[in-house]
Amino acid sequence: MRALILFVLLGLLASSAAGQRNTSIRDSSIALVAVQAGYAHQWPGGDLATRFGANSNIGLSAYRKLRSNWLLGAEGSFIFGNQVREPGILRNVINSAGQVVDREGAMADVFLFERGWTAFGFVGRMLPIIGPNPNSGLVVKIGGGFMQHKIRVQTQQNVVPQLEDEYLEGYDRLTAGPAAMAYLGYHHFGNRRLINFHIGLEVMAGFTEPLRAYNFDTEQYNSGGRVDLLSGVRLGWSLPIYRRLDDRFHF
Repeated sequence: MRALILFVLLGLLASSAAGQRNTSIRDSSIALVAVQAGYAHQWPGGDLATRFGANSNIGLSAYRKLRSNWLLGAEGSFIFGNQVREPGILRNVINSAGQVVDREGAMADVFLFERGWTAFGFVGRMLPIIGPNPNSGLVVKIGGGFMQHKIRVQTQQNVVPQLEDEYLEGYDRLTAGPAAMAYLGYHHFGNRRLINFHIGLEVMAGFTEPLRAYNFDTEQYNSGGRVDLLSGVRLGWSLPIYRRLDDRFHF
């Protein structure tokens, strides 16, 4: 559903861009739509740093740049990593030898991963102080949205009843809540549409709460709010959508 909403928004933005009069991206500021795919390496802060280490983030965004260089758009991202800092989380499912046993009595391989996602709407401003044309430059944007993350308990090919279905909810630490983001970077749109990229620094802050009432390993109820921070460097590829000025001679 989130992907559908994003692409519907993209379609509306693209149709709006197609209707503008012909102008050159090289010579003047134009209205355009940009679709961007990117990767970020992020470091946690706040309460998130006590649960996870550094993570990767892949994202997709679309925004409308007005002739005045104001930006309006939306973005979503998927968070994943393998650094989980919850010592003893499986203490109730391991035997005296420190092993997890599946329903067949064999030793099971259990792995812990970080998983999550974010969704933001944002406004921003392009400052064309550097770049090959008036449509490239520094970008500043802020936004608001939603953040969710959890611990993925993966049992590979084994079936471990104590880590299946509703029992798994006692270990995954599912957490979610409203979030904010800020970004400062450089967006480059080439004069011939061949080289288009973006790179920048971003910070995400989630004001989250636990969605699981009880943790089986700690035997405690969850309560209280959290401040989950992510900061990192994002880079990626951009696809600008606009009508190109035909400056060729016709005979």
